[in-house]
Amino acid sequence: MVTTVHSRAWEIAAAVPDPELPMLTLADLGVLAGVEEDGTTVTAWLTPTYSGCPAVAEMAADVDGRLRAAGYPDVRVRLRLDPPWSTDLITEEGRRKLAEAGIAPPGPTADRPSSPGLLALGPTRHLVACPLCGGTDTEELSRFGSTACKALWRCRGCREPFERVKEI
Repeated sequence: MVTTVHSRAWEIAAAVPDPELPMLTLADLGVLAGVEEDGTTVTAWLTPTYSGCPAVAEMAADVDGRLRAAGYPDVRVRLRLDPPWSTDLITEEGRRKLAEAGIAPPGPTADRPSSPGLLALGPTRHLVACPLCGGTDTEELSRFGSTACKALWRCRGCREPFERVKEI
């Protein structure tokens, strides 16, 4: 029997921290796309944040290792690219954890036009609140931050720089 509900295997895989944003779990980030159990076989599905994500191999190894350590003898970690990952998949808990870590969470992508297989990437068109003071008088300093999914911003109010997860 194949199970895709939140099983014990799901809970184990969901608790794996993201290697680039360790304050988030793979479930918080929305990259854990599913976990199936069929007898003694567990298949975990990951949807990387983008096709060239350098952290996906580490995510897969961490999920595999944790499931095997929990007693699952036959573990398979697979990539699921369709539907593609979007920052809309970050949970409310994940967004809260980002802000608590001083990283501004992404805004909604619903207002952006998109087509299957195409990403609508562009500048942020809504207010970005400073995760440190809450002020909205902020500016982007660089589209590129410490990882490909983040940009560098600054609050004009408290003058502090902060990172922000880009919308995808």
